[in-house]
Amino acid sequence: MTAFHDIRDYVAIPRVLSLKLSPDGSRLVSAVQSLNPDGKSYGTALWAVTPDGEPGSEPGSGPSGEPYRLTRSAKGETQAVFTASGDLLFTSARPDPTAKDDGDETPALWLLPRQGGEARQVASRPGGIGAVRTAGDVVVFASDVLDGDEADEEERRKARKDAGISAILHEGYPVRYWDHDLGPGRTRLFTGRLGADRLEDVRELTPEPGEALREAAFELTPDGRTVITTWRVPLSAGQSRIDLVAVDVATGERRTLLSEEGHDFGGPLAVSPDGTRLACSRERHTDLDVSARVELWIADVATGEGGPHAGDLFPMDVAWAPDSSAVYLVADFRGRRPVFRVTPGGGEAVRLTQDDASYLGLNVSPDGRTVYALRSGIALAPAPARVDAGTGEVTDLLSPVPRPEVRGTLTEITATADDGAEIRGWLVLPEGASAESPAPFLLWIHGGPVASWNDWQWRWQSWIMAEHGYAVLMPDPCLSTGYGQDMIDRGWGDWGPRTQADLDAIVDVALARDDIDAERIGAMGGSFGGYMANWIAGHSDRYRAIVTHASLWNLDQFAGTTDASAYWQREFGAPGSDRYARLSPHRALDKISTPMLVIHGDKDYRVPIGEALRLWWDLRRSEVESKFLYFPDENHWILKPGNAVAWYETVLAFLAQHVLGQEWKRPDSVA
Repeated sequence: MTAFHDIRDYVAIPRVLSLKLSPDGSRLVSAVQSLNPDGKSYGTALWAVTPDGEPGSEPGSGPSGEPYRLTRSAKGETQAVFTASGDLLFTSARPDPTAKDDGDETPALWLLPRQGGEARQVASRPGGIGAVRTAGDVVVFASDVLDGDEADEEERRKARKDAGISAILHEGYPVRYWDHDLGPGRTRLFTGRLGADRLEDVRELTPEPGEALREAAFELTPDGRTVITTWRVPLSAGQSRIDLVAVDVATGERRTLLSEEGHDFGGPLAVSPDGTRLACSRERHTDLDVSARVELWIADVATGEGGPHAGDLFPMDVAWAPDSSAVYLVADFRGRRPVFRVTPGGGEAVRLTQDDASYLGLNVSPDGRTVYALRSGIALAPAPARVDAGTGEVTDLLSPVPRPEVRGTLTEITATADDGAEIRGWLVLPEGASAESPAPFLLWIHGGPVASWNDWQWRWQSWIMAEHGYAVLMPDPCLSTGYGQDMIDRGWGDWGPRTQADLDAIVDVALARDDIDAERIGAMGGSFGGYMANWIAGHSDRYRAIVTHASLWNLDQFAGTTDASAYWQREFGAPGSDRYARLSPHRALDKISTPMLVIHGDKDYRVPIGEALRLWWDLRRSEVESKFLYFPDENHWILKPGNAVAWYETVLAFLAQHVLGQEWKRPDSVA
């Protein structure tokens, strides 16, 4: 038995979430998520990781530099950043022992001294403190602020709460984002200087920004003089554009750094150590005939002059070499996410890591010889690693928590689509699968749609399915990243038909194997993968069961109720246009005969619950054998441990009934 057999054991596995390197290169810090004592929720804590701590290579030798826990609180800690002197700043809603406990649970800013001892609260705001950046003794942070006089904001928040007012009056778009409502406050940036005990001279940098800083990404230049931040610019008809602006920390003066019609500039952001250049992303606005494209953009901080780098690589994370001579980035690439090196103005990106892993959380050592990152993969949970910047050699570091061991095998397969394109994917095979004992088969379709199966998934965990005997195919069809712009162009505006053709081609290859049972097969997917599960249900009868999570059903309805209607309207056109009719899965309701399990969370604002309610009613009135697993308190993802147990146990029971031919047994978790 492994932790993937009993879902309760699986959700209890601790998870490494982040990695930060101290300015002198002597310490790494990771945020680790684990079950709270009540077993009903997760909490986070900060752990110290030694940059050279690795298991001994000699037989019988022990590890050196064991990771150790830095923080302990019921509320947890996030947003860790090092100060120039090596102290650690983080945000937490833990109570301040030096102040009266008023029951407030908004995150404040805390400082943990390098030499050890108790953490102390150094700043707080009525609307809490979000992302934090620091350079020298300068600190910049984001906070949610109500419109009006800042002096009485705390009283106004309390009055609103005491009066039982939750109403929000909107005068613009958007009004929601992923899983939370926007307003009544708006994001603003503040700055202060680290003093002996508190953050001193705290003042606002961006008064009355309106909606410009919603979900902002920002960085502080190494000299602490300038903040570079995204700035949302409203356009006509509910559209918007995202610029990058530079804000002078001393005066608050703002100038536009990067702005281009039809493009958004944003994260990941990184300012070169010499303060002269900025690495960021530039994403073009799509339309009916223009597909999604994201580029690494490097620009001069003083003039804004710059250009694209790294070709078709979509940047996921960036970090500068300490001498400002190169940028390291990670980007999806053929089912992996390697580290690349890019020389500004120097041509193509050079791949540094050559393994099958995926990397995030880049940190470059002060001497430029090492890149630290979280290393993971389809069969590898995230953990700290170091990469030799010269050779690309990778060494795993001692992790705050052990990686879970997977049982089974991971292999790569490819197929040729009907238009000649190569389609590749990962195939997870359960232990013992063979010609004598072929495994039942699951097609698992990724979300996005502009995405890729290339990393460990805590939510969409194929190894749980493998532990229960299934072979799981995770393909990258059209619209997947890491295969060049042509792969995205192939599926643009042709979601269902083109994607299904790609999936059919690679499924055929998988089912031709003698260690897979070509008769006992199912399909499942979430988000765009759920859209494709719905599409396949109405356009194929090859699967015995289909699981559809957080799925798009009626495209016209979805595009007008999602949290980002303007984005989807660019690809689909105005409401009621031909593309909605041609690509909407609900149009093929009368062709659906495959049993379906519908899953949705009520707090999902990206794919609103109305999609599942409409799908469920359509299946009911059409008498399609189906079930509806509903989560009143979850969003696009099912995040609470108990609900994750219910999700997997219900999916497994549904598949056991229809794919394996077993008698239906209602899981205890939903009894």
